Amino acid sequence: MTTNTITTIDTRATIHPRWVRICHWINALAILVMIGSGWQIYNASPLFDFVFPRQIALGNWLAGALLWHFAAMWVFVINGIVYVTLGIVTGRFRRKLYSIRPKDVIADLRAALTFKLSHEDLSHYNAVQKLLYTGVILAGVVIVLSGLSIWKPVQFQELTALFGGYDTARYVHFLAMAAIVGFLVVHVALALVVPKSLRAMITGR
Repeated sequence: MTTNTITTIDTRATIHPRWVRICHWINALAILVMIGSGWQIYNASPLFDFVFPRQIALGNWLAGALLWHFAAMWVFVINGIVYVTLGIVTGRFRRKLYSIRPKDVIADLRAALTFKLSHEDLSHYNAVQKLLYTGVILAGVVIVLSGLSIWKPVQFQELTALFGGYDTARYVHFLAMAAIVGFLVVHVALALVVPKSLRAMITGR
């Protein structure tokens, strides 16, 4: 087999199967709606000495924001269950995210900060990507559970108690949101730096 043939096969290989791409874009939309409406809900009863600008909040008022938030929440939860289930059943999580060693994270982070981290093989996640993707999945679980404990503190009183009570659950929910927003900033920045990664999430190749 010639080198040209090998290159052609590698180039056309599927990096992201269809179910990953569908879940990714549904999740992106749901997350953006949840964040925007969540900021409007936060503004109705701030935890800290600041509020989010109305221009980036969704819902215009508390009741409208709650409607958007709950609608996006169900999309996020159902889509998340599908994504995690398929990720485990197909072995994708094991292949992509398994084995995160601190020394590898440090080495790849150093390489990224000095612009020496290779992005040639999009089918392989470096240690920093593994850590970020695993972390954002866990943050997604935490934000859903803490959100449920805030939404129904009586019906889910055991869950609310697990978070240290209603007020503490609000802080946990906010911090999980902040972690997801931080991930999105890095994620979008990398997509702009490495445009072929965005193309792969659209076409699969």
